[in-house]
Amino acid sequence: MLYAWIKILHIISASILFGTGIGTAFYMFYVNQQKNVTLITKATSAVVVADWLFTATSGVVQAITGFILIYLKGYSFLSLWVYGSILGYIIAGICWLPVVWLQMQCRDLAYAASVNQTPLSAKYRWYFRVWWLLGIPAFIALIGVFYLMANKPEHLFF
Repeated sequence: MLYAWIKILHIISASILFGTGIGTAFYMFYVNQQKNVTLITKATSAVVVADWLFTATSGVVQAITGFILIYLKGYSFLSLWVYGSILGYIIAGICWLPVVWLQMQCRDLAYAASVNQTPLSAKYRWYFRVWWLLGIPAFIALIGVFYLMANKPEHLFF
């Protein structure tokens, strides 16, 4: 019974992690295409809050519940799918940390532009571009983790 509850928590936290990531990425990208500094200021602020509230907490829950599930089921940490899943989360986390910093910089630069009634700076556009590019490997890594956890392969493609 304990295993079932932890697995449900693990699946829910994976859904929140992935869904928030895609949702905030879409929201920030979409709003930035509008070129409306006031709207961008509000959106970047909301994205920062969402990332800390949902992405960070679900990432921690994922790690804790994942290790508990591996232990309870007796899986080897050297199994391809376990090792690959951990590696995928590490890659996503390595991308996520600078992404959050970049979001906070974008939020602050957008706020300053909004208050001063000026266009977004070149620095903002640079941070936004790097933010977007870091999202690509994080997204691919999490897709890989979902594949590995759902299929638990012992070999990569054979």
